[in-house]
Amino acid sequence: MSKKVECYYQERENVKCCCGRLMGEHSWQESTLPLSLCPGPEQGMEEKWSMMVHTKASPTDAYGIIDFQDTATRVCRAKYIRVAVDSRPEALLQLMLREWQMERPKLLLTVQGGSENFVLPPKVKQAFSKGLINAALSTGAWILTDGINTGVSKYVGDAVKTFGGHDLRKRNTIGITPWGMIDNNMDLIGRDVFRPYQPLGNPLSKRACLNGFHSHFLLVDDGTLGKHGCQEGLRRKLEKHIQLQKVHPRLKQGVPVVCVVVEGGPAIVSTVLDYIRSAPPVPVFVFEGSGKAADLLAFLHKQTANNRELDEDIKEDFLVRIGDVFGIERAEATDLFTLLQQCMDHRQSITIFDPESEDLIAPDAAILTSTLKGTKASPAEQLSMTLAWDRADIAQKEILVYGQHWQVGSLEQAMVDSLVMDRVSFVKLLIDNGMTMSRFLTVDRLEELYNTKQGQTQQFLHHLVEDAKQTSLPVGYRLSLIDMGLVIEYLIGGAYRSTYTRKNFRAAYSRILSSFTKQRLGLGTKKARSLQDLQFFRTAQPYKSKESSLPSEKSHRTDIIPGLSAPLPCPFNFNDLFVWAVLQQRQQMALFLWQYGEEALARAVVACKLYRSMAFQARQSNMDDNLAERFKAFSLEFGQLAVDVLDCAFQQNEQMAMKLLTSEMEAWSHFTCLQLAVSSCHRPFVSHSCTQTLLTDLWTGPLNMRKNSFLKIILSLLLPPAILLLEFKSRAEMCHVPQSHEAMLFGLESVKSQPDAERGLSFQNKCRGPGSETVPTVSAQWLFWIRTIYEFYSAPVVKFWFHTVSYLAFLMLFSFVVLVKMEAQPRVEEWMVIVYIGSTAVEKTREVVMSEPRKLSQKLKIWFSEYWNASDFVAIVLFVVGFVMRWFADPYRTAGRIAYCLDIIFWFVRVLDLLAVNKHAGPYLTIITKMTSNMFFIVVMMMIVLLSFGVSRKAILSPDEEPSWSLARDIVFQPYWMIFGEVYAGEIDACDEDGSCPPASFLTPFLQAVYMFFQYIIMVNILIAFFNNIYFDMASTSNKLWRYNRYHYIMTYLERPWLPPPLILFSHMALTVRGIFRRFRQDAEREERGSGLKLYLGHEDRKTLYEFEEKCVEVYFHEKTEDANSSQLSRIRATAERAEEMCAMVVEVSEKVNFIQLNLSELDGQLGQLQDLSALAVDTLALLSASDSLHHKEARLARASRHTLPRSWTLPHRSGSDSDGANMQRRMVKACKSTPPSLLKGSTLMGCKESMERNNLMRLAHTIPFPPVSVFGGEEVSVYSLEEASSVSADPESRSVASWSSRGYSAMLQPLPSEEGSLDGGIRQGCRMLCTWAEQDVLKPGMVYIVKAFKPEVVRAWQKYFHGSAALQLCLREIQQQRAAQKMMQVFNQIKPDDLHHSPRFLDVSLVLWHSNGQWLTIERNLTGDFRKYNNNTGEEIAPCCSLEDLLLAFSHWTYEYSCKELMVLDMQGVGEELTDPTVITADDQSRGEMVFGPDNLGDAAIKGFVQKHSCNLCCHRLGLKDLRERPGSFESSSEDEPLSEQEERDGD
Repeated sequence: MSKKVECYYQERENVKCCCGRLMGEHSWQESTLPLSLCPGPEQGMEEKWSMMVHTKASPTDAYGIIDFQDTATRVCRAKYIRVAVDSRPEALLQLMLREWQMERPKLLLTVQGGSENFVLPPKVKQAFSKGLINAALSTGAWILTDGINTGVSKYVGDAVKTFGGHDLRKRNTIGITPWGMIDNNMDLIGRDVFRPYQPLGNPLSKRACLNGFHSHFLLVDDGTLGKHGCQEGLRRKLEKHIQLQKVHPRLKQGVPVVCVVVEGGPAIVSTVLDYIRSAPPVPVFVFEGSGKAADLLAFLHKQTANNRELDEDIKEDFLVRIGDVFGIERAEATDLFTLLQQCMDHRQSITIFDPESEDLIAPDAAILTSTLKGTKASPAEQLSMTLAWDRADIAQKEILVYGQHWQVGSLEQAMVDSLVMDRVSFVKLLIDNGMTMSRFLTVDRLEELYNTKQGQTQQFLHHLVEDAKQTSLPVGYRLSLIDMGLVIEYLIGGAYRSTYTRKNFRAAYSRILSSFTKQRLGLGTKKARSLQDLQFFRTAQPYKSKESSLPSEKSHRTDIIPGLSAPLPCPFNFNDLFVWAVLQQRQQMALFLWQYGEEALARAVVACKLYRSMAFQARQSNMDDNLAERFKAFSLEFGQLAVDVLDCAFQQNEQMAMKLLTSEMEAWSHFTCLQLAVSSCHRPFVSHSCTQTLLTDLWTGPLNMRKNSFLKIILSLLLPPAILLLEFKSRAEMCHVPQSHEAMLFGLESVKSQPDAERGLSFQNKCRGPGSETVPTVSAQWLFWIRTIYEFYSAPVVKFWFHTVSYLAFLMLFSFVVLVKMEAQPRVEEWMVIVYIGSTAVEKTREVVMSEPRKLSQKLKIWFSEYWNASDFVAIVLFVVGFVMRWFADPYRTAGRIAYCLDIIFWFVRVLDLLAVNKHAGPYLTIITKMTSNMFFIVVMMMIVLLSFGVSRKAILSPDEEPSWSLARDIVFQPYWMIFGEVYAGEIDACDEDGSCPPASFLTPFLQAVYMFFQYIIMVNILIAFFNNIYFDMASTSNKLWRYNRYHYIMTYLERPWLPPPLILFSHMALTVRGIFRRFRQDAEREERGSGLKLYLGHEDRKTLYEFEEKCVEVYFHEKTEDANSSQLSRIRATAERAEEMCAMVVEVSEKVNFIQLNLSELDGQLGQLQDLSALAVDTLALLSASDSLHHKEARLARASRHTLPRSWTLPHRSGSDSDGANMQRRMVKACKSTPPSLLKGSTLMGCKESMERNNLMRLAHTIPFPPVSVFGGEEVSVYSLEEASSVSADPESRSVASWSSRGYSAMLQPLPSEEGSLDGGIRQGCRMLCTWAEQDVLKPGMVYIVKAFKPEVVRAWQKYFHGSAALQLCLREIQQQRAAQKMMQVFNQIKPDDLHHSPRFLDVSLVLWHSNGQWLTIERNLTGDFRKYNNNTGEEIAPCCSLEDLLLAFSHWTYEYSCKELMVLDMQGVGEELTDPTVITADDQSRGEMVFGPDNLGDAAIKGFVQKHSCNLCCHRLGLKDLRERPGSFESSSEDEPLSEQEERDGD
């Protein structure tokens, strides 16, 4: 697939081949030419070069990664490959998709335009850059360009640099570039390599560099070198092949292609015509104002609007304009005009974008809109394209417009595609345009959404189904809604039951599947409907009125689907779609769907729980850690959303907010928001002020107590008549408090319907009345007392104190039973304890049975998850064991008593649970619990150390022990107490009194010392530090954790019967009777709905609550939007955008001002010329008038004369007069032209004088700039400088690469007066220049520089050795010479000893192009001070007078040794440590016939002279340099050597 093309053409007569290479550069020069390509004897030399005949394709040898080194701000790397011009586009596309891992294109933006550099107006450049990149980034488009660093491709690279991202995968900017046109293309040769590339090439090179901000390059090779255009055919084939690809796997439309035209030459017109003539046509988007071809297309497009024909005068002007723009003849302009007219025949495919237009739309939107209109697609196809691009703004403005006709099902399919493709903006757009979820969502659509292939997401969902079903799924298994119901139940846990798993849903689902199967098999009746039409509906009205707290079965509405005898259950709405988005891990879609529908607070809590459970499952399944972290982040986001909405609702209305927490939600398994939050362990939600206020109201119940509540309650418990003295809350104050299950079972709704006024009356007012009370009044009074007593005892706080008092009495009795002697028969106290524990066991059984889960295993699992329930279970079982054993004789009775003794520990520890209710003691208990749970591993480590010491100690001290259980005790007994400081000092010495010692007993003190140090000093302190750390960590969150745990405490006593054990048995009997009675009146589902703490609302109340919730959500988003707009970051962004707009406006105004100034200057010049001509005309008329007056005067004198003059006298006089007048006229005209008006004399010239003076004043007025700008003196030059760029080379000496700047920077240089500016040398002459202005600080304004040029005779002498400009080549070598000396000086300064304090350095030299005469020069900074010379280019040294001069002479010696006797730096001169104009001497320079450095290189003669005349000084010895004259192999003087002439020395100077 990937090949390179090489030329094998052989021609004997020509030096240069038609492929652009020299004949010596062909590859057949290095290898044998193939026989098929060798010309035969019959072949003539007139054969024309052809790529098909004279080239050969071979596997490519250039592909890898380019590292552009033009910027240090970002990483610019691109993948590249060298391909043949006839490569297959299918293979290239597979290469880009598979090997380069590029994303599939959803749009192809092919940019056409000028290949040479041109200037774009700021507005056009801004619109092009921003529009192109925004269109590409928002749609996932590919951008195709020529890839070079000139022309429109450079502007594309600048756009990517300014507006593009840093992600290489999103910078899909592909350059299709001719291989032969690339500068330094040989540096890219290599297979799978990483090549550094310097895009700033030689400014004189005819080739082009690659643009560093492209991401991929296809380097097209046709065997030629330096020829452009070979890539166009391959580029067009690749565009057509990409156009055949699908824009998205779910969509049928192909990838749209649009051509963007910017500037361009005559060939662009043919390219545009080819695009719009193709089938299907490719839309063309033209940027008007970019110049040349683009402007011509825009002009003709506007002039031929509405099928108008061009007028003859306009046509003529247009032809002239074509010729002027492209510089072509009339015939070529006519042909180009014909092509332009052919383009206008397809004007519907051409869009003109004018950045100067007032009704300007965004350029990216304009590009995409032109793509839609130019493809001639149907509205559904256009909607699919915008869906693939994710540009809902385009769809809303151009497609979903009023009056558009849509086919049946097209919008529904668009909605499915939007959901599958995760296009949130399109889902919102379709919903806003009337899409109804109840009609859109069907069984097959919802299952299609769940079975969408999403890679890791779908795999994780299958894992969840397998865990929920406890089985493995076969390959290709299709998930059903019932499977999703099991997953939801598995993730939420507890007693939650999904709608998809209920019996009625399962039955209806099975019937639908069977009906659908029959229809597919052809067995269904004509009345059977397809699965597409079978929809699940909830009730037509979402709110249900309740006649009672538990509505009857008849009030439950269902919908009947034709063909089915049974009613269908109630799904599908936004809740189902929201759960789908959460399970599919589509966070943005879930956040959007959360805003729609009812029960927003509940959905946020459900999403928090689902994501939390999914994160736990991901960690358990050892999946990617990033997946678990992402789930955790999503959970926190929804959790914070729920807290924010609750806070907003609490601020709006406290009671309505608390109703949101406890109202029953049928869609969520009849749960409440508070239950869902607790099951998801959402601590911030439960610890919120709203929730805590509700829990406080639940805790106190109807009692209205603020201070000393426990004293009043205990007093009321001891003296029941004091209950009537307590204050109770009104019904309005209790409207938000949910009804408990016990209150509902007792049927007290009728009691609670008494007037509100009666609740606030005291006992005395109720008892006081007239003597003649009627019987109904007495009955109401008794009912009030009964209700008051019931409400008192049913309050959780009263239950708590009642049970606490009872429990304390039980502990006292149990302690008495344990402490006294156990008789054969139990005492009364023991029987009371037995009854208490037995009734407690019955109560625990009731809690398990009446819990919300339906399965017993799940009930037990949830019940045992509480620590205190497990502790109670162990205590009850241990007591039962002791109670059974105490009926037997000893030793069983003793064992039973011991069981009692151990059992009472559990009951005493249970008191801690009673303290947890207190807001002061509760947080401390939370900290203790955390410490106990986290100390496990430290205790294990301490136990390991204890056993290691205990076993070894026991084995050494007791070598003769017999096997017994006492060994285990002896091992841990004493070592354990040693932890607490008991060292057993008397037993450290293991020897007896008689002096007998166990073997090796001396080791035990040492082991004990090590053990005490490690255990007591290290481990115990680690444990203390660990506890200290936990304490400080938990101190800030313990209050929040206690608030969360407070819910469980309150719910425990809220659901517990008010009678404490053992009286609780009466409550159990009453509940049993009531439950049996209601069992016959209510089904299982109603019992499920009646369980738990819930607030049951009627139809209107529920509707009001949902409206309040919707209002709170709107307020929340409004506040969030305001916060985002008012944030500092948004303000900075808005200020930046305004500053950018103002900057663009300032640039535009500045350009207009410059343009006006230029026009005014031209107009002033023309006006001055006209005024000069008019003054001269006036002067001429005055002279003519004077001459005529003189002629008339002569005539009058002649007539008045008394005698007649001879004709010979008068004619000459007359002619002489005429001649003098004519001469005078010519002289005056010449004087007016050359002399200022102020110097003209005579009254006849006053008019000319006044006119010229007026003209001068006008010119002076026009020379004042507006606005004022500085006018710089001097002449304009271009400065080229060498720039350093880092290299990836491993050699430390080659890590920096110098290259010429990409373009010359302008500067203004003003010569200084000759007496202080002129300099003269041997081969160069210089001049001091003052810099008055410089671009990009290439020179410093106000600083004096020296500009040096080679003398003309030197340039003429070297002209024969160089092709092109000899002066340029000499300047380049002079700069290279000083650059080499500078590099060696840098190395010298690094390696020289530190005691050599001087650090000399050479000046930087740049290349200068003088614009006025095109001369090349060098420029460097002027040195001020005492200029000295230390040696010359002949090797002769000047006697040193200081340490600096010794060091410089040693440097010349060092360069000779450092370069292995190949180089030597001489001619050292400068001011102090700043040096300039060195000479790099090379021994073999002249022998090779080429000049590496400057022309003043004297070669071996200079080196010999230095060796003979150099005397090593102290610096040479410090550098370790040996005397050159003493070393063998050095140059020796001989009589045969000719002495250097004085002329050579002067040339070196």
